Amino acid sequence: MSKFKAACIQFTARPEVEPNLATSLRMTRDAAARGAKLVCLPEFFTGLELVGGNLMPAVVKEEDNPVLPAFKELARELGLWISLGSMGVTRPDGHIANRGYVIDPGGRVSARYDKIHLFDVDLGDGKRFRESDVIAPGSTAVVADTPWGGLGLSVCYDLRFPHLYRELAKSGASMLAVPAAFTRLTGRAHWHVLLRARAIENGAYVIAACQNGVLAGGAECFGHSLIVDPWGEVLADGGEEEGIIVAELDTEAVANARRRIPALTHDRSFSVEGIEATRKAASA
Repeated sequence: MSKFKAACIQFTARPEVEPNLATSLRMTRDAAARGAKLVCLPEFFTGLELVGGNLMPAVVKEEDNPVLPAFKELARELGLWISLGSMGVTRPDGHIANRGYVIDPGGRVSARYDKIHLFDVDLGDGKRFRESDVIAPGSTAVVADTPWGGLGLSVCYDLRFPHLYRELAKSGASMLAVPAAFTRLTGRAHWHVLLRARAIENGAYVIAACQNGVLAGGAECFGHSLIVDPWGEVLADGGEEEGIIVAELDTEAVANARRRIPALTHDRSFSVEGIEATRKAASA
């Protein structure tokens, strides 16, 4: 089976887990009713707000998390693969992880991923974010095994680090998940360009579920959840309102793109001659 439908869920998370869980379960059911076999949710879909200039997720221990058993049951009931974009999870060391999960149709967690790159930026006009004040970074890239090929996992700000996606593609990913709560300011400038670039560079589908709208505390999320094919064509765009996007994916399209532009096999190691070395060579 080379063709299947994938979906992205797009909505504005509230600070509390319970209403977000109800919304995300309902929308996942709706996506399945539209034929989706893989459903992807956004970053921090279980709860998010702006507090003191920082984006603060709802945080739970994994073993006490009501979201995982609810989605495990739904995956079993509907025979779905579900990528739970990310949620705030307390680690055994007491730190908080920005953690994504993949659940298989048997209701099992088949993969976990802790966001590696943290959003510590100064965007100007008082817009300053320090994710590292709240979240501890992960250190391991993850590819989940699905019936349609590897699903490379990432979260939001990871999108700006192309070497991560290169390694995911070389490790078997034919699809790249990019759940996000991308800001409106950066989203308008960079979201579409970066997602299409990651798809083109790696000859892979990109499935990017993003939150939309204004969060509690005033932060604005860009929306525009995207599904992009391996040639860089946008197959579906969620716009700025709550909703679901669905697109048909074909594993043969990955193989075709990589045959046409076999860049994954053309990488070469190289050294870098920096400014100081160049100056010395010029003055010799």
